[in-house]
Amino acid sequence: MNHDKPLTPIHVVQGETAFSPFAGKTVRVRGVVTGRGRRGYFVQATKRNNNPRCSDALFVFSPRRKAKVGSYVELIGKVLDFVKAPGARPVTQLKLFQAIVLDRSGPKVAPVWLDNTLLPSDSAKLAVTLNGLEGMLVGIRAGAVFAAPSNPFGDYVCVPQDVVAARANNGGVLVDPEHPNRWFPGFRVVRRDDAPKLNVGAKLLKPITGPLGYRAGAFQIVARDPVRYENVKVRNGYVSFEPREHATSVLTLNGFNLDAHLEDPSKVATDRDVDDDVRYGRFELLAKAIVKQAACPDIVALQEIQDNDGAEITDVVDATDTYQQLANDILFLGGPQYAWADIPPVAGADGGQPGGNIRNGFLFNPAKVALEEGTLRRLGDESACFEGSRKPLMARFTVRSSGASLDVINVHLASKRHQKSIFAPEQPGVDAREPIRVAQAKLIREALEAREDAVDYYVTGDFNDFEFSATLRAVCAVIERGEEGFNMVESLEPAERFDYNHRGQLQVLMHGVVPRGAYDEGRVRYQILHGNELAGVKPGADVCKASDHAYVIAQIVAAT
Repeated sequence: MNHDKPLTPIHVVQGETAFSPFAGKTVRVRGVVTGRGRRGYFVQATKRNNNPRCSDALFVFSPRRKAKVGSYVELIGKVLDFVKAPGARPVTQLKLFQAIVLDRSGPKVAPVWLDNTLLPSDSAKLAVTLNGLEGMLVGIRAGAVFAAPSNPFGDYVCVPQDVVAARANNGGVLVDPEHPNRWFPGFRVVRRDDAPKLNVGAKLLKPITGPLGYRAGAFQIVARDPVRYENVKVRNGYVSFEPREHATSVLTLNGFNLDAHLEDPSKVATDRDVDDDVRYGRFELLAKAIVKQAACPDIVALQEIQDNDGAEITDVVDATDTYQQLANDILFLGGPQYAWADIPPVAGADGGQPGGNIRNGFLFNPAKVALEEGTLRRLGDESACFEGSRKPLMARFTVRSSGASLDVINVHLASKRHQKSIFAPEQPGVDAREPIRVAQAKLIREALEAREDAVDYYVTGDFNDFEFSATLRAVCAVIERGEEGFNMVESLEPAERFDYNHRGQLQVLMHGVVPRGAYDEGRVRYQILHGNELAGVKPGADVCKASDHAYVIAQIVAAT
């Protein structure tokens, strides 16, 4: 059989926009089935065209019937530029009318290997390259390093050996300030039972090949090979500060939608909102982090604490059960009896998971510090920039050993979740909520400036932005009479500046800002306790990860 002359060439993806010139037309094509996804399969022409901006493949939408990989087929169908949501990048698909298997063993299709020559850090150049490869058989060679931990969905990210990028000590890739949204090749294992649990720094021992699909705002290989790898062990970080007189330790910990309640499926927004953090062991893991890794800090600044009935959509906003469960587990592990403090949000007003009413809160050891009466307050309740967003929680603590005061502001700024993909047709990579975070940061700085006395302060939490961002510059800026702030992240070695892993890029989202003078006088020490952001979970299994962030701890000595 002559496999070299498809009835219609499958040249359906063009240039930067990725729109197909055949969209809306019924076509007849021949090609080789190169891979199968959950909702269809991929077909590729047997000969490459000479235009790097045009793909030779497309996705065949066929959830029920999937052709055998390797077969040579003739297809009749309508070409569609499928757009999942307004403003999203179109994906070229064939709405199948008829499929005929011409040869059950078609010709071999060689993969295009993704390497440094095809993976520029500039996202505009990269988009042109990947648009021209959409749907085609591509591969990652053995020797690549896994830059993201395994997740519940069977997704992986690898960095080929020859790709130039700044690396952390564990082999992970550090975010590039010039290209903070850089893409690295990844793949999805369709059958989650076949998807391994692995950690950042693991090594790919055999090549991964498959069609290059597009989902969730990024290109991704639909893997057709078993994953062969050499894993690495993740060791949790432990605080290494020497004890100092009149020092106060503050741990920052994102609770990852923590609650002590198993939700009723009839009362949540989606089935994915039902979880059992107690049975999953998340409270125990967080308690171990507080007692063992952080050596029982005086104050714990918590984010993403949910109310007593978790993600159930009710009028409940009190979170006593959540704090009590965590305090009990801490006590069981030999830690102190922590007290807690928060100001609940109005039901449904502060964003986050529907029904969860997440908020910032404090645990504190009453034997070491006292919460000064009347100082606990939320910032931004009347500000437009905090509408629908978690409000910072501010409190003043008295250090019992010295009598000195410390103001702590616990933040969780506007999410980056709505940031556009670097492959979006319009405004690629634009983060529409960045101006909101900057406005929130300015309000926090103004609250510091408005204090009547020059008490030491510590601003910490999940800023959802980088150390080099306008958000952090706003937090540290001098507004009028106040002293310049200093972000303690800047005191760390560059290879240690990460607490979060986003699609294979290690980055800082948790920060700790203190007065510049406190840092210059050597009164503040700072450490990121790595572990969570590097460890994988078994795809398809119940999530038992304590948090999606590393933990951050500071030691602040009172001024004399």
